[in-house]
Amino acid sequence: MEKYISHPLVHPNKVEARLYQQLLAADVLKKGNTMIVAPTALGKTIVAALVAADRLEKIPQSKVLVVAPSKPLVVQHEESFREFLNLTSTSITGAIKPEERTKRWDESQIICATPQTVESDLINNRYSLKDVSLMVFDECHRGVGSYAYVYLASRYLQEAHNLLVLGLTASPGSDKEKIKCVCENLFIQEVIIKSEEDADVSPYFNPIEVEWVKVEMGEEQKRIKEHLDKALKQRLKLLKSLEVLPTISVGKKDLLMARGRVQNRIARSTVPPKECFRAISLIAASINVQHALELLETQGISTLQQYFLRLKKKNTKAAKGLMVDADFAPAMILTKKAYELGVEHPKLNKLIKILQKELKKGSKIIVFTQYRDTLEQIYQCCEKENINSVKFFGQGKSNGEKGLTQKEQKKIIKAFRMGTYDVLLSTSVAEEGIDIPAVDLVVLYEPVPSEIRMIQRRGRTGRKNTGKMKVLITKGTRDEGYYWSSIHKEKKMKEQLGDASVLSNLEIKPLHENSISPKSSENENKIYENLIDKNTSQNDSEIDSQEEKIENSNNQNRNPTKSKSMKPLIYADSREGNSRVLRELTKLGVEIEIKTMAVGDYQISEEVGLERKTASDFVSSIADKRLYKQAKELVEEFKKPVIILEGDNLYSGFMNPNAIRGALAAIAVDFGIPIIPTRSPDDTAAMIRRIAIREQADERPPVQVRTERKPLTLLEQQLFIVESLPNVGPVNARKLLEEFGSVKEIINASEDDLQKVEGIGKKIAKSMKKVVEGELKRVKVLEEKKLID
Repeated sequence: MEKYISHPLVHPNKVEARLYQQLLAADVLKKGNTMIVAPTALGKTIVAALVAADRLEKIPQSKVLVVAPSKPLVVQHEESFREFLNLTSTSITGAIKPEERTKRWDESQIICATPQTVESDLINNRYSLKDVSLMVFDECHRGVGSYAYVYLASRYLQEAHNLLVLGLTASPGSDKEKIKCVCENLFIQEVIIKSEEDADVSPYFNPIEVEWVKVEMGEEQKRIKEHLDKALKQRLKLLKSLEVLPTISVGKKDLLMARGRVQNRIARSTVPPKECFRAISLIAASINVQHALELLETQGISTLQQYFLRLKKKNTKAAKGLMVDADFAPAMILTKKAYELGVEHPKLNKLIKILQKELKKGSKIIVFTQYRDTLEQIYQCCEKENINSVKFFGQGKSNGEKGLTQKEQKKIIKAFRMGTYDVLLSTSVAEEGIDIPAVDLVVLYEPVPSEIRMIQRRGRTGRKNTGKMKVLITKGTRDEGYYWSSIHKEKKMKEQLGDASVLSNLEIKPLHENSISPKSSENENKIYENLIDKNTSQNDSEIDSQEEKIENSNNQNRNPTKSKSMKPLIYADSREGNSRVLRELTKLGVEIEIKTMAVGDYQISEEVGLERKTASDFVSSIADKRLYKQAKELVEEFKKPVIILEGDNLYSGFMNPNAIRGALAAIAVDFGIPIIPTRSPDDTAAMIRRIAIREQADERPPVQVRTERKPLTLLEQQLFIVESLPNVGPVNARKLLEEFGSVKEIINASEDDLQKVEGIGKKIAKSMKKVVEGELKRVKVLEEKKLID
C-alpha cells in the first residue's frame, strides 16, 4: 500500500494513506448523504478532503462548501484544504464585506464559511448553491432547531444540481430523538461510526488515560456553604407551601419549569393572585442561591466574590431580598473575608502542583474551565508561579472584559503550537474543532454534565502519543454528579448509535433527483473506487454521459421566467436579515429584497406595511415607549398598517397583564392598526406570504419602498424645536404654539408671559429663558466656577 494518497487533486506526499479514512470516503461517495461519527484526531477533515477531491475531479465546474460553527474553525478548515488539495480555497465569514464574499465565492472551488453568513448571503441572493456538489457540515450535531445548518440543508436540497451531504461530529449526543432529528434536518441517510476500538483505527489511535483528582472542600467554604444551603432551603420550603414545588429536592431545571407554570397562571388571570408574584420572586432568588452554591463548590472564592458583587448591583426584588437575608448576607460577608485573606478553592493549589509536575516532563497542557473569572484567577496564579501560560477565550464581552478577536485567537493558537507557551488556559471555545496538536495533558478544572463537551475536551489530547486527562472533582458536591452524568450520557450515546433502529422509521424527505442515492447502480459506484484501488480503470465517457443527462433533466424541469412571475415579492428590512421568518419565506417560494427601511419590518405593497413583534419585544417596547412611536409612524407612512404579534407567551413576563391589555387596546382602537397573532416564525412567514398573495393577486404593483420617512410638516418641525426646550413635553409644546403663534414669539416671550400658559410654571419658564438667552462664553465661565449644574 502506498504511504501517501495519490490523486490528481491531492498534493503529493501530503495525506497519509490510512485505509480506514479511504474506506470512509468511499462509503460516503457510494452511499450518499452520510454522517461520520468519529473521535477527535481520527482525521474527519481528511475524509472530507478526499470526498471533495473526488467530487471536484468528476464534476470539474462545481464547488465544495464546508460550514463550521466558529470563525477560527472556518479559517482552520481553509488552511487544511489548501494544504491537502491543489485547488483554490477561501473563507467567508461575517467579518468580510458582502461584495468581497460574493467575489470569493465566484473565484473559488472550495469555500469554508460560517453558516449564518452563508444563510444571510443566500437570502440576499448574492450567490446560490446550485453548483455545490458537496456540502460538509462540521460539528453537525448542531443541526437542530433554528440553527442555520437546518436552513442551509433545506436550501441545498432545493437548488443543487449534484447534491451530496457529509456531516462530521465526534459526539452527536445521547438522545435518540435528537440523533434522528439531526438526520432528518440534514437529510442524512447513513450513519457511519468509527471508534478507537476498531481494528483498522487502533494502530493510529493513542489511548487516553483518565484520572479523577479528588479534593476536599476547605473549612471556609464549608461555613459559607452552610449559610447558602439554609438560605436556599428556606425559599424552597416557602415554594412548597405555596404548592409551586412538590418537594424541596429540586435543581435549576425544576425551578425554571416552575417559573413557567407560575407565569402561565399570571397570564390566565385578569387579577393574578399576589402569591404568584411572590412565587416568581422566590424562584428567582432560589436560582441565584443555587448558582452561588455551584460557584462555591466547583470554582472558588474569587469567582463567587465576583458574582456577589454583580448581584449587589441588581435592582430586582429577589436580589434586594437576598442582601438582607439572615443566611445569605453572612455568606457574602464570609466570602469577602476569605477573598481578602487570599483563601481559594483547594482545586487551585492541586492544579498548580499538577502543572509544575507535568511541565518538568516537558508536557504541553490545556486547562479547561467554565468561567472567565476562574480563568483569570488561574492565570494570575500561574504568573506568580512562573508557569508559562496564556489565556484563550471567546470573542464575546464578559463582565466588562472584551473578548479576543479572531486574529488574536489565531495568534495565540499559533504561538502555543510553536512552543511559545507551555499551558493553554481556555474556556469552552477550545472544545470544538480547533486544531491544537501535540497536547500531552488535558486538565478539567471542573467536570461538565454534557457528554458532547466531555468528549470534545478529551479529544484535545492523545494525538501523537498516549494522552492523559485529569478531572478535578470536589468530594460530595455537584462536581461528582456532573461527572457521572457525562459518563452515563456517553455510554448511552454509544448504545444508541450502535442500535440499527436509530435511522429506522425516519420520514426523510425525498432526496433531490441529482443526489447520490444508496440505490446507485454498480456502474455509478465504480467512479469512486479509485480512493481504495488506484489501478481501477474509469469509464469517463459513461460518467460524462450521466452528468449530461442530469443537466438536461434539470434544464427541462426549470422555467425561471414562469416561476419568478408566480412568486410574491416582499421587501424586508435589513435588521430582519438573520431572522427565521426570512428563512421560512424563502422556503415558501417568496422572492425577497432586503432594504434599509425607515418604518416597519416588511413592506408588501405601496399601501401595506408590517411591523413584526415577538411577544417579548412587544412587552419591552411598552416599557421603553417604542411601541406608540412605531404605531404612529406606521399610520403616517402606510394606508394599511399591520402589526404581527408572534408567540403565545405574551403574559409570561413580569409586566402587569392589564398594562399589556391596555397597550393592545390602544394600538387597535386609538391607532386603528389590526394586530394579527401568530404562533411562531414559521407561522409568521406563512401569514406574510398569504397577505402578499392577496395584495399582489392580479399583478405585482410597483412599490416605493419606505427607505426614508415622509418629510415633517411645518407644525411637526415647530413642535420638534419647542419640545427640545427643557421640561417641555409634546402637550406643553402644542399649548405654547397655540398661545404665541410661532417659535420666534415663544423664544422672545418673557418669563411672566410664558407662565400664563397652562402647565408652564416659574421653574420651567426660567429654565427655558436660561437656554434661549445664555451666552456661550458666560456659560463656560460659570461651568468652570461650578455655579451652574
